[in-house]
Amino acid sequence: MNSRERFHAVMHYEPRDRSPIMDFGFWRDTLTVWEKYGFPKQVDTDEFFGMDPQWIGCGVNARLCPEFPEEVYEDKGETEIVRQADGVVVERGKFLGSIPRHLQHTLCDRDTWEMLYKPRLRPESPDRLPKDFNEKVAEWTREDRDYPLFLNVGSLYGVPRNWLGLERVSELVYDDPALFEEMVDTLAEISVAVIEQVCGAGVRPEAAHFWEDMCYKSGPLLSPKMFKDILVPRYKRITETLLKYGVDIVFVDSDGKIDALAPLWLEGGVNTMFPLEVGTWKADPYSFRERFGKEMRIMGGFDKRILADSRVSITREIERLAPLVEEGGFIPMPDHRVPADVPFDHYLFYIEEVKRIWGKGLKNLIPTGKK
Repeated sequence: MNSRERFHAVMHYEPRDRSPIMDFGFWRDTLTVWEKYGFPKQVDTDEFFGMDPQWIGCGVNARLCPEFPEEVYEDKGETEIVRQADGVVVERGKFLGSIPRHLQHTLCDRDTWEMLYKPRLRPESPDRLPKDFNEKVAEWTREDRDYPLFLNVGSLYGVPRNWLGLERVSELVYDDPALFEEMVDTLAEISVAVIEQVCGAGVRPEAAHFWEDMCYKSGPLLSPKMFKDILVPRYKRITETLLKYGVDIVFVDSDGKIDALAPLWLEGGVNTMFPLEVGTWKADPYSFRERFGKEMRIMGGFDKRILADSRVSITREIERLAPLVEEGGFIPMPDHRVPADVPFDHYLFYIEEVKRIWGKGLKNLIPTGKK
């Protein structure tokens, strides 16, 4: 069974040889720290750790097109002041940095929306597709393609939150709900246009995905009522377009405590939660399966903090999740990018145990640590 078949089988509760061995990825700083302990520079992490091919996307642009030119305004030593491609001016760390600190937002009202952002959000822009799209379509439509393919269908809240900043977007939904709804609708139009262009060319991805990051440790950043009234109808429009082409696995990348929004995503046709962070709120894949049943798939759910704990703790958690892995509809992996406080040898041990337990004795696809 190849990786494409395996992904499809596990997400549809069909028989399969084993679980996909996947990961969300690593902080850039993690790999830099690990180089001191034997991790080679500029190596493909999937190959080095012997994981299945993963996160191969269609390379479409469902955001600003063209983006703003990125500019470094000030070098402050350990940090720098930068205008990002989304027009936001931030202070970001050069090493072991966390979330960049927003300093200034180009988008702040209807005038800046109409003048600077809306012209960059034309659904029909030819630059939304890769320049070698025809060649890529030939690759993606091969009958013997052996890897899962994912289609990025954008964002309805996470991107506007970045453009405006959390404080301003929170005010906007009350001060000017028509403008907020217009932003959401514009992004939904882009999502539909991208799906029509890619799937209309004969491509059938194994899954589509949204990026939202709209929850934190206590719950959602947007009220469930606003979410249901404004976002759910647009999610439905997008997911119904996907279903027209047979794409029935749709996952959302949202950090934080998603409990209040998960049923609403499901209502909107988004049927896979990713990366299901455990967090201080103690989310658990078993409780989500009990609450939502098999209609909701799960990716993630392995508490990344355990990787910095003992080897005994790592094995115990892998074994605890094994029955749910066997049931299907669940691809376990660390619940966010692996942080830099995880020892390199702990992660190597984790991969070995994952292959032994979830992989049913899988031998390394490439010998772990031997690339």
